[in-house]
This record gives sequence, C-alpha cells and structure tokens, in this order.
Amino acid sequence: MMLQADRFKWMVCLTVLVGAIMSALDTSIINVALPYMRGNLGASVEEITWVASGYILSSVIIMPVIAFLSARFGRRPFYLFSVFLFTASSMLCGLAWDLPSLITFRVIQGIGGGVLLPISQAILRETFSEKEQGLAMGIYGMAVVIGPAIGPALGGWLTDNFSWPWIFYINVPIGIINFWMATKYIQEPAYLVRETGKVDWLGLILMTISFVTMQIVFENGQDKGWFDSSQIVCCTVIAVVSMALFIWRELTVEKPVVDLSLFTDRNFICGTLVGAVFGLCLYSTLFLQPLFLQQLGYSANQTGMILMPRSLIMALAMPLAGRLYNSWGARNIILLGLGITVCSYWQFAHLALNVSGSDLIMPQLLQGMGFGMMFVALSTVVLSTVDKPKMTSAVGLFNVTRQIMGSVGIAIAASLLSNGDTLYRSILVAHVTSYNPMSRHWIAGVAKVFQHHGMNAMSSQKAAVISLSNEIDRQAQMLSFNHIFILMAVIFILSIPLMMTIKNQRTKSEAVALE
Repeated sequence: MMLQADRFKWMVCLTVLVGAIMSALDTSIINVALPYMRGNLGASVEEITWVASGYILSSVIIMPVIAFLSARFGRRPFYLFSVFLFTASSMLCGLAWDLPSLITFRVIQGIGGGVLLPISQAILRETFSEKEQGLAMGIYGMAVVIGPAIGPALGGWLTDNFSWPWIFYINVPIGIINFWMATKYIQEPAYLVRETGKVDWLGLILMTISFVTMQIVFENGQDKGWFDSSQIVCCTVIAVVSMALFIWRELTVEKPVVDLSLFTDRNFICGTLVGAVFGLCLYSTLFLQPLFLQQLGYSANQTGMILMPRSLIMALAMPLAGRLYNSWGARNIILLGLGITVCSYWQFAHLALNVSGSDLIMPQLLQGMGFGMMFVALSTVVLSTVDKPKMTSAVGLFNVTRQIMGSVGIAIAASLLSNGDTLYRSILVAHVTSYNPMSRHWIAGVAKVFQHHGMNAMSSQKAAVISLSNEIDRQAQMLSFNHIFILMAVIFILSIPLMMTIKNQRTKSEAVALE
C-alpha cells in the first residue's frame, strides 16, 4: 500500500513538473528568435518586445487571482483548463499571421502559463509530507531553473533548423501529454470550498490597470528618459493610484479577489519581502551578465555556454538544499546562500576587460549555488505557516511579488548601467588630456601602428584618438558593471535583519525544540 502511495506521489510530482517546465521554458525560449520574428512580421524593435512582455504581463496579472478562480471553478478543472489554454494558444502563436495576432495569442498563452507554475508549487506542497517540504521545493526549483536555462539553446536550435513557429509548436505534444497526466493523477483537494456569489470585478479591474501601467513604466522607462517623459509620469501616477485603490478595495470588500490577509502572517510577509529582494537581484543579474559578456566580444551562442554552469549548479544545489532543510533550518540555509551569493558578486565586481571565459566559471558556480539554496529555503519557509485552504493564494502572491520586483530590478539595472556609463566616462575623460604624458604616449604608439598599416600621419593620429575614445567607453562600461554588482551584494547584505525574523518551523513545538 505504501509503495502505491509513493508511486502516486511521484506521478503527481512528474505531472506538475511537466507543466511547470513548459511554462518556465516559454519565458526565455523566444528571446533568440525575436530578430527572426521581427523580420518576418515587419515589426520594430519596440513592437517585437511585446511578444515577450505580453506573456510576462498576463502571467503576473493572473497569479494573484489563481486562488479565487480555483475556488470558483475547482482547482482540478482550472488546472486542466490552463493546460488546454496554454497548449491551444501555443499552436495559435505558431500560426499567427501578423504581429497583433501573435501578441494576442502570447497574452493568452501567458494566462495559461501563469497558472501552471503557482498551482504546481501548491500541489507539490500538499503532496509531500511535512518532513519532505524542503525536498518538494527543491524539485520545484529545478523545474523553474531548467526551463529558462535550456530555453535559449532550444529556441536557437529550433529556429536555425526549422523556423521560429516551431518554438511554439513544440509545446503542443508536451501539453497534450500533460493534459492526459493531469486528468489521471491530479485530484481536487478535500479542503477546497467552492465559492459562489458576486465577483469582485472592481478589484480585478484595478489590479489589472495597475499591473499593465507598471509594466509599461518598467519596459519603456529607460528608453523614454523615465520621468522626463509625460507618458511615463502618467503611467506611474495611474499605477500608484490604482494599486492604492486596489489594496483599499481588497481590505474592505466582503469577498476579495486577492486575500491580502496573508500579509498578517510574519513568516509569509518576511519571506515574501526577502523573496522580493531575491527577485530584484536575480532578474537584474540575468539581464546584466549577457550584456557584460557580449561587451567583451562573446557571441550569443558563446554567452549562453558561459552562463550555463550557473544554471546547472542551481539545478544541483536545489535538491541538496531541500535535503538539508529539516536539519539546518531555513535561516541557516538562506544565510549560507546569501554569503555565497555575495562572494560571487564580489568576484564579478573585480573583473576587468581582459577577463577570459575560464575566469568566469568560479563566480558563476558560486552564484548558482547561492541562488539555488536561497530559492529553496525561501519557497519552503514562506509557506510553512500558511493554512492549506490559503496555500494557493499564498503561492500566487509570493510568485507575483518576486516577478514584479524582477521587472523593477531590470529597470534599475538598465538605468544604472546607462547613467554609470556617462558618469565614469566623464571621470575618465577628465584624466585623459593632451597634458597627460601617458595619453600622449598611448596615442603616439597606436598612431605608429596605423602608419605601419599604410595610413598617413594625419589619418593615423585621428584614428588613434578615436581608438582611445572607444577604449574609454569600454572602460567606463566595465566600471559601471563592477559597481552595479557591488550594489547587488550590498542589497543582499542589508536584507540580513529581515531574514533573521523568519521562523524556521511550522509548529510551535518544533520551533521550541529547534531554538
């Protein structure tokens, strides 16, 4: 009987992991194909980015209301519908005839994908025993990491060997298999009470307006000069006001669409805030490192290969952290992961332009190990004191907070990188003048090289000055990268007091025994 129960548990686990990987994969698989889509559909750079942003935006909007929709329609039917929606919209994305149709189908796909990740996490929490919660979140973390890690490589292979629609078609057979598995192994939880009555449409509309305008600010703020643009100012005001009204509405309405009472739970609110810091630093790092490597001259394919060790070590670190969770406790694992991550940022902050690919292996491994340990411990402890009837709602809120702060992190990183380039270039230029003997010596040496290749004296002198200007640009950007990585380390260090407020265990008796 125990063997049957264990087999059923692992089949449930496999079922939701297939859905989770499929959803996570589609956040990154299209990135390498965007230039091909742009050429095929005749879109501008700004327009084609909405193919990626539309998916993320609809995912973020649906996550907080997953619990409400599960209670309204039943979690098992809702999960099955989401798999169907994701699979059908994937087929339609591949068949899209123009850019508006592709963006529309990607938004629909994001709604289905945004449901699969949080519900998978909630089902894993309920399927595994109390002692196996760390292991369950380690397995879930692997799915979240593996999808984005293999996405660019798989998307590039499919695009090069077939065509860009195949990055969507590949979801169809997987989605059909996942739908069949879900009908066989996913059960309706016994505690779920089906909700009836009026829907809080006003709360839902206010939340949607806030998230949409917030995403527009994060997506376009850097290009439009942030608050120098009236559009960004207007969207920011709308986002803030609608969010404030949404919070007020959810705290006063009888049946809110999002259960904000979860934030009265100390573990949940502290873990969610630490998760927000984690999301901010993780997503900004994922944004910065490819830019950093390509500035050094690496191709897109080489960049993907150099960044692969971090993803692989994260996938290995997560089950290990899950195994250690019960004996070490959440705080110790989070602090250890934080310390390892800070060390990796410190190493990244001291890199120079002459860095080689092999020099990046150790900081990548450290970062993967640190991120992996922190993710598992946070995902486990943040839900450890949440009652089962509120589990789906808690998972949705935790994930959407991390996702939104990830968008904030990318926006901040892009702004700091641009402003840092300007600042450090002005500082460097102030020291590179005709009165500086080192500058004169450098220009003279480079001019001789150009003359050796056939240039006349005047042209070689001009080319040498241009080369010096380009070198100053590269050094300024390197300094900008260095100081952003230091800032990320400082942010993590400043979050230590918040981490210390997190309780290690679910029950009071276990907490007393541990402390």
